[in-house]
Amino acid sequence: MTPEGVQLRHPDKLYIAGSWVEPSAGGRIEIVSPNSEDVVAVVAEAQAADMDRAVAAARDAFDNGPWPQLPPAERGRIVMRWAEELEKREPELCRAWTAQVGGLSSFAPIMHGGATATVKFIASLGESFEFVARRPSMQVDTAIVAQEPVGVAVAIAPWNAPYGILSSKVAYALVAGCTVIMKPSPETPLEAYIMAEAAEAAGIPAGVINLVCGDREASDHLVNNPGVDKVSFTGSTVAGRRIGEVCAGRVARCTLELGGKSAAIVRDDFPIEAAAAILGNTITIMSGQVCAMLSRAIVPRRRHDELADAIARVMQGVKIGGSEAPDTQLGPLAMKRQLERVESYVELGRRDADLVTGGQRPAGLNKGYFFEPTLFANVDNASRIAQEEIFGPVLCLIPADDEEHAVHLANESSFGLNGAVLTHDVDAAYRIGRKVRAGGFGQNGMRLEFGLPFGGFKQSGIGREGGVEGLHSFLETKTILLDGMPAQL
Repeated sequence: MTPEGVQLRHPDKLYIAGSWVEPSAGGRIEIVSPNSEDVVAVVAEAQAADMDRAVAAARDAFDNGPWPQLPPAERGRIVMRWAEELEKREPELCRAWTAQVGGLSSFAPIMHGGATATVKFIASLGESFEFVARRPSMQVDTAIVAQEPVGVAVAIAPWNAPYGILSSKVAYALVAGCTVIMKPSPETPLEAYIMAEAAEAAGIPAGVINLVCGDREASDHLVNNPGVDKVSFTGSTVAGRRIGEVCAGRVARCTLELGGKSAAIVRDDFPIEAAAAILGNTITIMSGQVCAMLSRAIVPRRRHDELADAIARVMQGVKIGGSEAPDTQLGPLAMKRQLERVESYVELGRRDADLVTGGQRPAGLNKGYFFEPTLFANVDNASRIAQEEIFGPVLCLIPADDEEHAVHLANESSFGLNGAVLTHDVDAAYRIGRKVRAGGFGQNGMRLEFGLPFGGFKQSGIGREGGVEGLHSFLETKTILLDGMPAQL
């Protein structure tokens, strides 16, 4: 069973060692639409034994197969073919996203087209990246520094942007020469099935890409498998902490892109109405379910009430509705547990801050996981709604005494993924951006560019994805000292 417009050949099977195979225990995962609360897809569920089979297949393909030995440029050309196969199926990828998490159909082509373009950029690194270089040496005639694949990599993607995040991880791993096990979220497995089918069509060798979808226990078993050399994980800080502990215990490599509670600092020179438009509309992107979301707004104290009123007006004008409607600006939250999470934080906020607008399910939408855009004002930066990731359309407005205090409040967080300043002064934007402890920072909005490094400070993660830097985490550096220059590098 798959959603209308999504054609999968083997949703009831796993993809291991180049074949579609039955799950060991015959389990199934049901996918529920956040728009209708109906089951829209059913796929195979992997258990621990299936995870071990996938690791064994990837291990054999890495240790004995041709993939790691291919010239990087050739790997890049094959990944480019994979991207071209994915490009053909972008309409299905868009439909899958909307069906599984309620992503807006109006935004889906932009999001998924951009993700495929990123895969093509990564494929091009097979030609342009310097995998082997001669370096100066004081000890020998020839010193060579080589970048070699880390080995078997597990790519674990979250449910909010499954295609873009998982395809990027897989593409970097493949260009580096790794073999890969895709482990999508059990809420959003359909994109990974399309990626596996595209790998078949592109001629990627057996065992180089594998697909298993399972629950938390089976996934934990996967990252504990000693045959896994590297885990690339995007998701919650709680889950990332567990993966980090497991990898540290085995001295395995890991990249963790985790949660955020990012702050936007509003400077005095920025007009109130313009700030309200940016902040009030940004928090509705993907229903606020974005790790880099600007969910805290820090404003000069004397402008606080005026900005609160202006943001409220913006939020009250947001069109809430089904994901398929072309005029919908805010669709549902992705799942029932996410709706309940947002509701629980709103109840906390009612006790600790001023609820300006929102805070409840919209009238007239009796089915689906819909929630109004919500603004809390006069928020204490030490409160839970200001410090913990809500992952919903909830914005906290925090007053600051001056610029120095605003930067202090922005940094007063266990997270450090993203940040912004609303100002027309480029020098001020750069100055503040260097002071805010976050992996990314933008002027006048939530600026994200995945062709550049992306990742976090503090509990927002370890390592970087995106740009050339995204390739480094799937490589090991080897130094070779020789008495002469080899005939071929």
